[in-house]
Amino acid sequence: MKKSELIEEIKKQLGENQSKVNAEKALNAVIESIKIGIKKDEIVQLVGFGTFKKVHRSARIGINPQTKEPINIKPSQSVHFKASANLKSIF
Repeated sequence: MKKSELIEEIKKQLGENQSKVNAEKALNAVIESIKIGIKKDEIVQLVGFGTFKKVHRSARIGINPQTKEPINIKPSQSVHFKASANLKSIF
């Protein structure tokens, strides 16, 4: 599902009197709130949906697949999502 399709689905869920612009604002507000929560608290838990968590990856040595030479990979941060049991149950 693309973002535009998700916006259309949100519009349907909100009702006929809502515009596509309002649905897009709602989606963007949720995404931005999740970003702020991860940055501030390092974890955002949405009961019944899942948990977004900031993870720290330490420096390590990797291998360049073309040359097979070892390379240094810098430490980095990423976001991990773990689906709730409720979300997993739809599969």
